[in-house]
Amino acid sequence: MCDEHSMNDMADHLRKTGQVTRRTFGGLAIGASFVAALPRAANAVEVKGQDVVVKTPDGSAEAYIVGPVGGKAPAVLVWVDAFGLRPAFKQMANRLAESGYTVFTPNPYYRTNKVPALPEGLDFAKDADRAQIMKVMSTLTPQTHVTDAKAFIGYLNTHAAVDATKKMGTTGYCMGGPMVMRTAAAEPGRVGAIATFHGGGLVGKDDTSPHLLIPQMKISQALIAIAENDDKGQPEAKTVLRQSLDKAKVNSEVEVYAGTMHGWCPPDAAVYNKDQAEKAWTRLLSTFKSGLV
Repeated sequence: MCDEHSMNDMADHLRKTGQVTRRTFGGLAIGASFVAALPRAANAVEVKGQDVVVKTPDGSAEAYIVGPVGGKAPAVLVWVDAFGLRPAFKQMANRLAESGYTVFTPNPYYRTNKVPALPEGLDFAKDADRAQIMKVMSTLTPQTHVTDAKAFIGYLNTHAAVDATKKMGTTGYCMGGPMVMRTAAAEPGRVGAIATFHGGGLVGKDDTSPHLLIPQMKISQALIAIAENDDKGQPEAKTVLRQSLDKAKVNSEVEVYAGTMHGWCPPDAAVYNKDQAEKAWTRLLSTFKSGLV
């Protein structure tokens, strides 16, 4: 999941089908038509977003925060995929906020790379580009995940747009999957629901595997949406996750989304699967509606 094998598999798929391989999670050449790529939420509320900078023990993190105008809402912390904070994730944050949440999406690479963390035009099929992407990803560790989770939740807990009387949620894509689990374990009294989409490395072979943290979480709802090609590479992961969540008595959905490639959810992805991404989005809203109370 979300490793070099997954990304090479995706690049091969794009080459065979004739789709562009430039920056396999999608380029940044997004114009006005991008806004139309995502439908508005049913009964969408008016929202307002802004770029902010949040202090952490390791520096200053750029982030985007958006929430309903003139009120408070449950918080959601979003962990981005390997290509970092970009317009697609701001649009996704706006859409989630329209359903009644205050959504915070940080740049996880702030220690070494400001936004945009990676340049346009990278192609994972090229050795040099792939090495550049993996180098930036390697700056993050289980410890930085926890440090950042605590700092960002501390920021949200005192934000004027956050209803801190209700549980918060966290969701992540690709490399953001492990961050979701470490966030929920680091702040068990605060996080009530989690969701991951084509999450990478959720089930590992050593004692740092994110799935081992499930007993430390105090969540009521979990959604684990798995890409079909990720499942083929690690078919046992879904069973381990289901069993771990069941043992912890968490109401969960662990599902392999048929016909999807790793990275299928962000609308700027070359492997974006609209129908399955919309299904995943619907399940995300249901998960948060039940868990953030």
